[in-house]
Amino acid sequence: MQMICLLLVHQTPELPAPLAELSPWLDWDALDATEVRRRLAAQPHRRVIKTHTPLDGLPLDDRVTYVVVVRHPLDVAVSLLHHARNLDRVRLAELTGLASSAPASRTTREWIDGWIRDARDPSEELDTLPGNLHHLTDAWGRVPAGNVEVVHYEDLEADLDGSMRRLADRLGIAVRVSDWPALVEAAGFASMQRRASVTQPAPPGILKDPHRFFRSGRSGDGRRACTRDQLDRYQGRVAELAAPEVADWLHRARPV
Repeated sequence: MQMICLLLVHQTPELPAPLAELSPWLDWDALDATEVRRRLAAQPHRRVIKTHTPLDGLPLDDRVTYVVVVRHPLDVAVSLLHHARNLDRVRLAELTGLASSAPASRTTREWIDGWIRDARDPSEELDTLPGNLHHLTDAWGRVPAGNVEVVHYEDLEADLDGSMRRLADRLGIAVRVSDWPALVEAAGFASMQRRASVTQPAPPGILKDPHRFFRSGRSGDGRRACTRDQLDRYQGRVAELAAPEVADWLHRARPV
């Protein structure tokens, strides 16, 4: 989504700087907040800012469009495990002053088991099932305000061209017909993977291998990794944490 928005703003697949510089992760403590704000203030174009904070933790401004990207939580769990294993924790500790350890789970199935059971409050830890569902539920309730757009990852995966065109309309950005093919190709998973040195969203040195950030991109990994018992327990937890209409939309039980 960062790449899509930057491509729409700049209208060229050849961005003027790496993605992480053009669209910084504003609330990441590995970055100097003062420097991030200085760089954003110096940008003469429409700004694209990344955050993992739910909307109830952000200043809300009518001039801003908030695009919330949601993915099936079990796919999030698998992606997060691989991402955690790819972090250079020594470098991360140097930048943040905080030590962190790699995931203790030996297998994907063990990791998912912990993901389903994790009952920590989202205010304490967002990278959990309760945190993901809080984020979606909060955004879902704010859509009527008119400047919140909730996007499902599987829609981007299934129809990137159509999704980009809908977002361009939503953002009020006109794109020349002849430019669309190159922009859509540049936003695709394969293209971003090939150019990982400039498209990965972390500052240089944070990831052991930038190409591994773009590990798969396919939906369904989480569900395929689960036992029947895990899927049943997952559905039970979701029923506790989200309203039925939110869960139905998240799991694609009915059309958007």
